[in-house]
Amino acid sequence: MKARVKWIEGVAMLGESGSGHGIVMDGAPESGGRNLGARPMEMLLIGMGGCTQFDVLTILRKARQAVTDCVVELEAERSATDPKVFTNIHAHFIVTGRDLDPRRVEKAIGLSAEKYCSASIMLGATATITHDFEIRDA
Repeated sequence: MKARVKWIEGVAMLGESGSGHGIVMDGAPESGGRNLGARPMEMLLIGMGGCTQFDVLTILRKARQAVTDCVVELEAERSATDPKVFTNIHAHFIVTGRDLDPRRVEKAIGLSAEKYCSASIMLGATATITHDFEIRDA
């Protein structure tokens, strides 16, 4: 896997993935940015959300659960001093579908957190990561 980050101006950067996709990152005005894109640490949090959601959906599909929607709401706290690593991350899953089995949803989230989600496992080296979920009927 490869990626490239090119400086644009100020603190704005263009991140390019090895698969050919781009994303603008920038800082807040107080840090010299123009607020043109997500902050790099926000990208890490979004990446974790995407990684764990991918796992959960894959596991639930294999378990023949009729999922029609899935949202992961993430909330993180960072250290007050440098390096300002994530110290706590909470992932709240909102899984919508027909006749979803709560035990299967809980198991899928646990498997992602403990075995499959590379991003969660890496971030878990510095942060306490917690999860919960709610099920909504489609």
